Amino acid sequence: MSEKIAVITGTSSGIGLLAAVELAKGGYKVVASMRDLGRRDRLDQAASAAGISGQLDVRRLNVAEFDTIPAFMDAVVRDYGRIDVLVNNAGFAVAGFAEDMKLDEIRLQFETNFFGHVAMTQAVLPTLRRQRSGHIIMVSSISGLHGAVATSSYAASKHALEGWSESLRLEVNALGIKVVLVEPGAFQTDIWTRNAHLGQKTVDGTSPNRERGARMRDQVQKLRKRDPIAVARVIAKIAREPNPKLRYVVGPDAHMQLWMKRLLPWKWEEKLVARALKID
Repeated sequence: MSEKIAVITGTSSGIGLLAAVELAKGGYKVVASMRDLGRRDRLDQAASAAGISGQLDVRRLNVAEFDTIPAFMDAVVRDYGRIDVLVNNAGFAVAGFAEDMKLDEIRLQFETNFFGHVAMTQAVLPTLRRQRSGHIIMVSSISGLHGAVATSSYAASKHALEGWSESLRLEVNALGIKVVLVEPGAFQTDIWTRNAHLGQKTVDGTSPNRERGARMRDQVQKLRKRDPIAVARVIAKIAREPNPKLRYVVGPDAHMQLWMKRLLPWKWEEKLVARALKID
């Protein structure tokens, strides 16, 4: 079977939806998964507008339901004979100052953003090993390389993903399997709106950081968030690249944060961040 097969998680909106469309436009048969098939309308509309509806196979999958993942992957291989690209995109953000977060809230963040990616990857590896080929693209974040105020749990889950993925690449690169990290900055996606979760202390107003959080929220809302199509196009480009790099930083703000961390003394950065976000 000559047609290439891509599996993408979290395709009901944002980067996952756009990546599904971009890969389908590039000739891939895309198995587009999402937690709730009742939210597939936006993907269907985008696919219809692009004329690639026949290239999409939309299936239900919750990456936090770990026991269902091996059967999901086996079904894809049974139906299509192979998997060429896995895009681990499903994720959400829990917002709240670190001292306010409950352990259960942090665990929930890791269930999807880290363990879900790990479970998907472990389920696809036997197929890629047999093929001696395949790309595993992890949608991480600049927060996986640089801490962020009021999203410590999200940043921690992405830092974990970065370390695990880097280690995995060292293990499987000689087998013809390419592991890649995509690290976007601020883009206009549902992860910061519809898919965002607020820590309980932030919601009920008992946080000692209430006033600081309000000032920060006002500043963050002023920041420009770019069109996520740029990230989707990078993912599609990586899928076509036979020897991709380990990391792809996407967005000028992401490059700026990385530059600051690498070149500025940390005490300078602390002052700049506190002043910019009004938390001093």
